[in-house]
Amino acid sequence: MNDPASAGRTRRVALTGGIATGKSHVRAAFERLGVATIDADTLARDAVAPGSAGLDAVVHRFGSHFLDSDGGLNRRALADLVFADPQARLDLEAIIHPEVRRAMDAWFASLDPAKHAVAIADIPLLYETGRAGEFDAVIVTTCHPDVQVRRIMERDRVSEAAARQRIAAQLPLEEKIGRADFVIRTDGTHAETAQQVALVLERIRRGERRT
Repeated sequence: MNDPASAGRTRRVALTGGIATGKSHVRAAFERLGVATIDADTLARDAVAPGSAGLDAVVHRFGSHFLDSDGGLNRRALADLVFADPQARLDLEAIIHPEVRRAMDAWFASLDPAKHAVAIADIPLLYETGRAGEFDAVIVTTCHPDVQVRRIMERDRVSEAAARQRIAAQLPLEEKIGRADFVIRTDGTHAETAQQVALVLERIRRGERRT
């Protein structure tokens, strides 16, 4: 890999993985090591915030019954729909993803390479949206499938069947692992995950790729 920072720009790294495989925890671990990070899910929420053109587009496509009592998006109700209906999911992504991409590109462009040799974007649907080639390296988080299902059930308060449906809506985790430059497992202890994060960061700074 060429050294983007030495060429005058920050090395762009994508963090992805399956649903509930520990991406947020890993991103926080990188932040504790001084790495600038950005979260696509946060940008996606901003894209459909009350008063936004994105929210208007969602209501136009899906109906006002997906609004909550405060006029915001009822995310749980919409999630139940899009995980069960592939076309609805594609329609929602067509509304949200362009704005997320613009905001993320602007964030990377704003970074000073002298201060941020490496920066990480947490993008759950990196491979599904064909964006992997935009990054200098890709990190994939993974865990045992049973752990993944349990985490979804506990976090989203859904049945096992619904959890497995959400996993099935994404690219298979093994395929993501096969395409990754670095893989971090999150089904061990927090200390074990932190050790992996530190090692991966060291390798990225050296310009390495592929595990």
